[in-house]
Amino acid sequence: MESRMFKVYSPSDGKVALKVIPGHFVTSHSHITHYMDMTTLLARQNEAEGAARILAGKYMHNTMVDTIICLNGCEVIGAYLAQELSKSGIRCMNAHETIYITSPEEDINGQMIFRDNSRFMVEGKNILILSTSITTGVTLDKAITSIKYYGGRVQGIAAVFSFVTKVMVEEGRFIEVNSIFSGKDLNGYASYDAKKCPMCAVKQKIDAIVNGYGYSKF
Repeated sequence: MESRMFKVYSPSDGKVALKVIPGHFVTSHSHITHYMDMTTLLARQNEAEGAARILAGKYMHNTMVDTIICLNGCEVIGAYLAQELSKSGIRCMNAHETIYITSPEEDINGQMIFRDNSRFMVEGKNILILSTSITTGVTLDKAITSIKYYGGRVQGIAAVFSFVTKVMVEEGRFIEVNSIFSGKDLNGYASYDAKKCPMCAVKQKIDAIVNGYGYSKF
């Protein structure tokens, strides 16, 4: 499976690359034709900083950010993103004039929650959601629902890769998803409902079960 891997480079920074493996992959919500391996992008200092710098440029001049909520293990990028936004002088309402970086917990029902000791980072705050990848938007919708429940207001959505371009965060209010890479960068990328997967229909072998943290070969 790994032998099929190729890289897609960001035109903004040659150090920021997306490792892509074509095949047949299963997520909790769909079947997809490509897996994006972001292991080093999330863990290697210079790559994470480069990714954050690219994303920060989309929010420096017109977005108020108090808290960055990270999904799927992208806290390292989140910390660098907060640093880049702070250096740019972005508006922040926090008393200490610094941006919080946190992640939700998922309960046994699959709902995203914030414990009592961390909910102050969400209540009444301007939130920037940061995710590794957004394909179906199901996980993102859960995050938005949770943030609204705890009294936060979603002001921006950023991702390393996104197949989704725009999301409704409130009735009649849509926010553009800003990403480093999109479906246009992956020729032939597709996401299918598990019951209507054409790869399953022709009995194509499943390569791995995947989520935002990695893959387990099937």
